[in-house]
Amino acid sequence: MKKILLIGKFNSIVKETSTYLSRFFHVQLCSENAEVLEGMLKIVNPDLVLISLIGAYDIDTSMFFLLSDQYSAIPVLTIGTKEESATFFKYYENEQFENLIRPVDNTTIMEAVCRRLHMDQQEAQRDAAKERKENTGKKTILVVDDNGTTLRTMKAMLEERYEVTLAISGAQAMTSIGKKRPDLILLDYEMPVCDGRMTLEMIRSDEDIQDIPVIFLTAVNDRANIEAVLKLKPAGYFLKPAVKEKLIVEIDKILGLD
Repeated sequence: MKKILLIGKFNSIVKETSTYLSRFFHVQLCSENAEVLEGMLKIVNPDLVLISLIGAYDIDTSMFFLLSDQYSAIPVLTIGTKEESATFFKYYENEQFENLIRPVDNTTIMEAVCRRLHMDQQEAQRDAAKERKENTGKKTILVVDDNGTTLRTMKAMLEERYEVTLAISGAQAMTSIGKKRPDLILLDYEMPVCDGRMTLEMIRSDEDIQDIPVIFLTAVNDRANIEAVLKLKPAGYFLKPAVKEKLIVEIDKILGLD
C-alpha cells in the first residue's frame, strides 16, 4: 500500500478524510508544524503529502519551503476553501503541488490522490486487499514518542511481528486511537506539553479505550521516577533503549500471545 502523510488540524474533516483514505492507503497524521513534519517525513517516507488547509490560518508556512526544497520528488495535494487556498497559494506555486477547492467529496479526493500517485483506484484497492490479507491476525501496536529517531527504531524493531502505527505527541496519539484502536500502546513517559502521564489519563477517562494496555518507555533511571511511573499502574514499563527480545516477550505476554 502507498503511504500518505496527512497534515492539518485534527478536526472532523481531517478525521473523515483520514478514515476514508485509510481504506486504500497507509495514512499517517501529522500536525502543521515544519519541525514535526521534517521528522515525520524521515520516519514515514511517504509517497504523497496531503495538506488540509481547513482552519489552518496559523499554519507554519515554512513547511511548504521544506517540501519544495528538500522533498521535491514527493507530490503534494492541498485542500481548502477558495479563501484559504488564496492565502497560501503563493507558498506552493509549482508543479509539485496541486490544490483542491472545497467543498469536495471523498471520491474527488481519491481521484486526485490516485492521479498524483500514477495509479488507478482499482490498483489501490488490490494493494489494500493484499496487505489486509497479509496482516490478518497481526496485533496493532501504537508507539508514542516525541523523538523521531526512537519512533524509527521502534518501528523497525516491531513491524515484522506487529502492525505498527506511530504518533509524535499525546494529542496525535488520541487522534490515532480514534481512527484505529490499537491492541497495545508503547508510551513515552517524558514528552513536552502532554507527557505520558497526561496521555494515559486521557486514555483512561474514555470508557471505549480505557482498557487498552499501556507500556511506558522512560529514559530516566532513578528511584523517584520509576516509583512515579509505577503509581500509574501501567501494564509494564521499559527503560530506554528497550531490548527487542525482552520487549516482544512482554508485549506477547500482555496480549496473550505467548
